[in-house]
Amino acid sequence: MKHLEIKIKSTARNQVIDITPQVKQVIQDNDFQNGILIVYVPHTTAGVGVNENADPDVKTDFIRKMSDIVPEDSSFKHVEGNSDSHIKTILTNTSQTFFVENGSLVLGTWQGIYFCEYDGPRARKCWVKFIEE
Repeated sequence: MKHLEIKIKSTARNQVIDITPQVKQVIQDNDFQNGILIVYVPHTTAGVGVNENADPDVKTDFIRKMSDIVPEDSSFKHVEGNSDSHIKTILTNTSQTFFVENGSLVLGTWQGIYFCEYDGPRARKCWVKFIEE
């Protein structure tokens, strides 16, 4: 089976977007039952992560701290001016793997799946691949 695509539209340079509902919809729409689901971000300045999804301040704190750790810096040599975005992507990673059991995404009680934008606003995408058990 070919990979499926989730389209994402970021609205800020640095942004965390909850894509858990879209991932669940892909599972439902394709009647995935039991197996492994891979969520992959085919961009060099965006990533995907898993974290608490109950308190929206977690997303705010994450972006603030990532910007503290890797600030926008005019002394970077990369000519596009977005070296901080590339570094943040390496720290976040570009893929995550999930279990699907009985047609449901398996996450911890408070977990959600985050698309992490570091060079927006942009039209983005995630690719989803299901490997059946």
